[in-house]
Amino acid sequence: MGLWTLLEGCLLLANALAILNEDRFLARRGWSFQEYSGIKRNSLKGQILGLIYATQYLRVPLMLLNILCIAVKLISG
Repeated sequence: MGLWTLLEGCLLLANALAILNEDRFLARRGWSFQEYSGIKRNSLKGQILGLIYATQYLRVPLMLLNILCIAVKLISG
């Protein structure tokens, strides 16, 4: 496993977090943004919620990273 494979795995994880829908998935399990304001931000749940919402706000850079990853895969084989 190389560095490139590790970066691809992180990109796939970020993509998975970015497509989570708050109304359909997160709110039903008690992970909505309204509950995030009441949780300690240093707790594990607060950190995970912060990561989920950060990836959802950074969708455009994620799209660009996906295009870059696809281009590298097409060129390198």
